[in-house]
Amino acid sequence: MPASIDVKKGMRVLFDAEPYTVIETSMQTPSARGGATLVRIKAKNIRSGQLVQKTFKASDRVDEANFEIVPSQYLYNENRENFIFMNSETYEQFTIPFSDVEDELGYIRENDMVRVLLHDGNPIGIEVPNTVILEVVDCEPAVKGDTVTSVTKSATMETGLEIQVPLFIERGNKLVIDTRDARYIKRA
Repeated sequence: MPASIDVKKGMRVLFDAEPYTVIETSMQTPSARGGATLVRIKAKNIRSGQLVQKTFKASDRVDEANFEIVPSQYLYNENRENFIFMNSETYEQFTIPFSDVEDELGYIRENDMVRVLLHDGNPIGIEVPNTVILEVVDCEPAVKGDTVTSVTKSATMETGLEIQVPLFIERGNKLVIDTRDARYIKRA
């Protein structure tokens, strides 16, 4: 069990027997003599997506979540309710409900590789790569000369994800997308 001061962004921890991914940590040292350093942890519940903030003394211990990360392939969905993934090493298939993968669906297509998170042997979510390449299927046409300004327009990707892109992007372009904040990076 690490001390709360050792918790870093991206770690997986347990709060009240629920698994969380740490999004941000900050420390606050009181100016009064003898005051304990406080550690504020902002984390996202892996199952529900709910954000929480917890405050600990620097010496407090935090439980690390017992996770297994399995490289898997996204196979298909059953009526947009259940999504089927296959472990790429053992060929075992996992069924994950829509609510557990809702945020990540805009970044994956059938047959894409992801990492399935198993908590106590049960699949509870997926991790997608930090960047993905997706094709633009719908956006306003590009206008000649619109390459200098920082004005953006909305574009719909092949997975249904909508992002803001520069004006020179056209339908059919393949783009590199940052999955952490749904942001256009560059053309592929």
